[in-house]
Amino acid sequence: SLLQLKLWNKYRVSNIPSLIFIDASTGKVVCRNGLLVIRDDPEGLEFPWGPKPFSEVVAGPLLRNNGQTLDSSALEGSHVGVYFSAHWCPPCRSLTRVLVESYRKIKEAGQKFEILFVSADRSEDSFNQYFSEMPWVAVPYADEARRSRLNRLYGIQGIPTLIVLDSKGDVITRQGRVEVLNDIECREFPWHPKPVLELTDSNAVQLNEGPCLVLFVDSEDDGESEAAKQLIQPIAEKIIAKYKAKDEEA
Repeated sequence: SLLQLKLWNKYRVSNIPSLIFIDASTGKVVCRNGLLVIRDDPEGLEFPWGPKPFSEVVAGPLLRNNGQTLDSSALEGSHVGVYFSAHWCPPCRSLTRVLVESYRKIKEAGQKFEILFVSADRSEDSFNQYFSEMPWVAVPYADEARRSRLNRLYGIQGIPTLIVLDSKGDVITRQGRVEVLNDIECREFPWHPKPVLELTDSNAVQLNEGPCLVLFVDSEDDGESEAAKQLIQPIAEKIIAKYKAKDEEA
């Protein structure tokens, strides 16, 4: 029915079964990954399963690939890329190669930036092999509960996913993968979302994220696409500001 379709669209359900918890008084989504929640917390001890701050969910020791450990509090004050990835997944491996270079460039430019690898590898050996290629930090593979809590916090549906956080631990973009691949020189870091994008193969995935307006222009005439951008930019900014004020996703 129409109502069912509206609900599927409203909550961006792309696969089933899917369980989403909502605060009935405000209508806001409390948690997208309900299936993981009831698997990890069958007794309901963490009810009502609302989002916790990143610093609380990540709390504990982190690893470097030379065997050193450090406390998660070392991430405070830095931009953080939370990187959900696994060695068995070819798109993950190719993103990791690019990301190693991006990480180096951002650090060399003097920016405070750290990447946190959250593994979806199928064995500790596979994790160790993959992590040996990474110059950043990771949640220990054995700490399955913390890895799962981070997956739940960001409602991870697939890998690779790179979530970029500001120095307070708030999400700047969930589309880190697209941003890194589109900005090899890292000029736009930390990749605050733009109101208007040029549609490309790599960012077309965002058409699945919610309502989109697509404007077709004659690409032969460069002046035309610039004029089109100027036409829709203020409208886009207004819509985004409206949703931001309501603390909702646009």
